[in-house]
Amino acid sequence: MKKIKILVVDDDRRMVKTIRDILKVKGYESIEAYSGEEAVIRAKAEGPDCVLMDFKMEGIDGVEALRLIQIASPGLPVVLMSAYATPEQVEEARKQGAKTVLTKPIDIQLLLSFLSLLRREESILVVDDDPAFCRTIKDILQEKGYRVETEMDSANVLNQMERSYKLVVVLDLKLGQMNGLEVLKKIRAKYPSKPVVLVTGYGEEMTASIGNGYKIGAYACLYKPLEIERLIGIIEEVSQRKMQAVLGAPFDDHQPIGG
Repeated sequence: MKKIKILVVDDDRRMVKTIRDILKVKGYESIEAYSGEEAVIRAKAEGPDCVLMDFKMEGIDGVEALRLIQIASPGLPVVLMSAYATPEQVEEARKQGAKTVLTKPIDIQLLLSFLSLLRREESILVVDDDPAFCRTIKDILQEKGYRVETEMDSANVLNQMERSYKLVVVLDLKLGQMNGLEVLKKIRAKYPSKPVVLVTGYGEEMTASIGNGYKIGAYACLYKPLEIERLIGIIEEVSQRKMQAVLGAPFDDHQPIGG
């Protein structure tokens, strides 16, 4: 698996070295910059997966560097660090696109939890009794860098979920003799906020079931043949919400999105 590359930016060289040493031990690649100006240049040239940057530096500060980085690389995750940022400065940083502003000294475990989401270490569980469908979805999502597990036996779904953390469950509404809603109820009972995406190849026939699925707490429902880009969009949305939650923002990971 390709290593996640982190650009670490701080005019305190000891801070940069300390963070880079920790990232190396945890299996991340890192590069350094010691000013906002250098950060903008290296972000554009090196294509990092994330930027961890000090708020207050000589020359352009972290917020201005963030603004310039977002122009060059829209959507690049940037986390700012500060020992002195005011609430107004934090709000301005978020308006410019910062994921959050972490307080120094940095909570390393919190940072590593955030990076694990970037590395897509959490699995997607696909539950369907059609082996061809499972194989196709698994191949597509793995190409996008996600870890994927499949389950064709509805009786084993909860066991699968106990083995490792699942970011999202993709659940067919018809599973042989079992209605997918029964599986959804079991998931909801044990994992009340787990995002579950229902899928079905029977649109009009399953209208009532889809409505009941939303009442039980389904995150979304997609129709077969599956709109892969929409599924990927949903997974990325859940991942983004989880990242925000890890970094301190409110998170409701079963808040449904449109039908």
